[in-house]
Amino acid sequence: MDKQTFKAGNMLYPAPVVLVSCALPGEKPNIITLAWAGTVCSDPAMLSVSIRKERWSHHIIKESGEFVVNLTNRDLAYATDWCGVKSGKDFDKFKEMKLSPLKSEKISAPGIAESPVNIECKVKQILELGSHDCFIAEVVNVTVDSSLMDENGKFDLGAADLIAYSHGEYFTLGEKLGKFGYSVKKNK
Repeated sequence: MDKQTFKAGNMLYPAPVVLVSCALPGEKPNIITLAWAGTVCSDPAMLSVSIRKERWSHHIIKESGEFVVNLTNRDLAYATDWCGVKSGKDFDKFKEMKLSPLKSEKISAPGIAESPVNIECKVKQILELGSHDCFIAEVVNVTVDSSLMDENGKFDLGAADLIAYSHGEYFTLGEKLGKFGYSVKKNK
């Protein structure tokens, strides 16, 4: 196998691309597109998002201590990209992208109604790391699109047509290759 050295950098791709919504009391809510988001703990459920200090949403999340991670899909791809290149200082992103604020159940920041999954979060810790601050947050509530639930109450996230980000490009997730444990499952 032939390999060559490449410049040091974050090459952990593909990554989920999410729309993070946030708001300060009495102000218009904002949306920021992030590909640096991930799971950090299962009990309690926690996740992280990393945001540059100069981004408009950074101060909103730092001051409010809360945000909503909204998963993105094929239908939200254009809005996902647009919200990543335009600033909330200059635009009302909900209005410009014709997105509907969704009242959250446990926090003040709204979710995005068009998103298949909305993850309400409360900030527990902020790590100042350099170019980005990492907001570690506890998941306090999750809402899902009812169309992704079957008659037995099983959630089918695969039907959401989620997208991912990889080195400057957006992709759909593709075909399922197996499920957890398939490599050790005994054939009957």
